[in-house]
Amino acid sequence: MTPGTKDQAQGTFHEVKGKVKEKAGQVTNNPRLADEGQTEKLAGKVQKKVGQIEKVLGA
Repeated sequence: MTPGTKDQAQGTFHEVKGKVKEKAGQVTNNPRLADEGQTEKLAGKVQKKVGQIEKVLGA
């Protein structure tokens, strides 16, 4: 698996995991968990974009 593809897959995983944490935080009325979920979701999006760029550049 190329680094770009690996970053895209991990980014997607973190994005989904962040969405789940965010929703769980909202349902349980836990703002800390919701914030943690938003942060992880954003980090996943960034990692996915990095993977896409690496794939295009062939790095």
